[in-house]
Amino acid sequence: MQVLCKSTSDSPEICCSVCGRGFALVWERHNKAERVQALREIARTLRSHHRQIAGPEAHPQRGFLVSACNGPAANSGAAILGDAPTWAL
Repeated sequence: MQVLCKSTSDSPEICCSVCGRGFALVWERHNKAERVQALREIARTLRSHHRQIAGPEAHPQRGFLVSACNGPAANSGAAILGDAPTWAL
């Protein structure tokens, strides 16, 4: 499952446990178990952004994909659903 994460201050679906920065999520429809697993992976990815930087600037300023990607990011269903331009990935 691929998930496009976009920084937001309006009703975030997930917040970074390190800095509190909020993210809106765009993903293809999947079952509940896959969504739970994806949320774990997103949380892990957000924490990993802080290996070098402690504050919210550790996260990419543009949208970014989380999870395995077997092709160009621009062709991801999550990216397409999230209207992510190629330069944002």
